[in-house]
Amino acid sequence: MVMSGSASHAAILGTILVTAVVQIVVHLVYFLHMNSKSDEGWNLTAFIFTVIIIAIVVIGSIWIMWNLNYNMMMH
Repeated sequence: MVMSGSASHAAILGTILVTAVVQIVVHLVYFLHMNSKSDEGWNLTAFIFTVIIIAIVVIGSIWIMWNLNYNMMMH
């Protein structure tokens, strides 16, 4: 599919994203035992906090790199 070029870039990207989300959910549920039980509320709170911090770091890094690229280009 990828090597022969028989699929479009959107189909390949969609397939990769879907399988990545499935893998994340499987790891969270079966290996980390994350669920919404009230006795494990701190695990869910810590997970949400971690996701927020990672999102801030990733989005901030992309924003900084985009601005650096834009400002360093020759006009």
